[in-house]
Amino acid sequence: MRRYSPRPGGVVLGLLMFLAGALGTWASWRWFVDTAVGQRIDQVAYRGSGIGRSTLWSGAEQVLDVVSVPFVVVVLGAVALIALLRQRWLLALQVIVLVGGANLTTQVLKRVVFDRPRLAEDTGPLDNSLPSGHTTVAASVAAALVLVVPRRARPAVAILGAGYTAITGVSTMVGGWHRPSDVVAAITVVLAWAGLATVLTALSSPERIPSPPAGNAPTAIVSGLFVVVAGVAGAMAASALLRTRDVLNTAGAVTERSDLATAYVGAGLGVVAVTALSFAAILVAHQVASRPSQDARPSSRSVAAGVSDTVS
Repeated sequence: MRRYSPRPGGVVLGLLMFLAGALGTWASWRWFVDTAVGQRIDQVAYRGSGIGRSTLWSGAEQVLDVVSVPFVVVVLGAVALIALLRQRWLLALQVIVLVGGANLTTQVLKRVVFDRPRLAEDTGPLDNSLPSGHTTVAASVAAALVLVVPRRARPAVAILGAGYTAITGVSTMVGGWHRPSDVVAAITVVLAWAGLATVLTALSSPERIPSPPAGNAPTAIVSGLFVVVAGVAGAMAASALLRTRDVLNTAGAVTERSDLATAYVGAGLGVVAVTALSFAAILVAHQVASRPSQDARPSSRSVAAGVSDTVS
């Protein structure tokens, strides 16, 4: 019978991810939907998305067409199969909870919890669109793949998943489907549910691992890369946001094409920054939550003895 050994570090990281995701989702709504200045900045970036749409939409449409109910079913089936082939029955359940919980939460927040009061002129339709459903699907599926693949493959899958999530989120902006805050909130919803999945992973990790764990270098390199990307993109996004706010305060409206482009590009960089930080957290936390306990790691003597037995 398989025995389990909780990983306290993974539990702590998972809970911190959940709190960060929940607070990030609320903050996105509170700042960009429930304040006049936030609505105006968000709307300027939304208007800026019309720049270059005729050129960019053909590619963005293909990305968004992938996100559908059959897509979710196929990917969920694939990740569940991977988990079952690895004989990780609880992991298959965690993946289903992650994807299902994140997408259900997005729909409840959008349709029941959050509203969109009109606090300023020219802020678009009153229908609430936060969080973005398409981005939630993309981010939750990508996060699920990071959880389910073997330890050695997670850094590479995290890069691919983050790229796919960011491209999907920006594509919804290109098509004029969503404002930037909608996309950011979707990613933080997934971060919260990935945190809960990480807690479950940490509580249900097997006591012994049949093979030695992979080194930590790839995870450190990839997570460091994510942090650098998030720092650079986040600084540029903040600069663009402040510039847009200053233009609104001085001129009362943003009409210049260059100012609209600044807000639009800055919003896209903000999406990249949040995505990079979220997937860095998901990668590191899951590696910690699923690593072998110290006493389960094979000693150099036992490894040498095993090699000797194999040779003989």
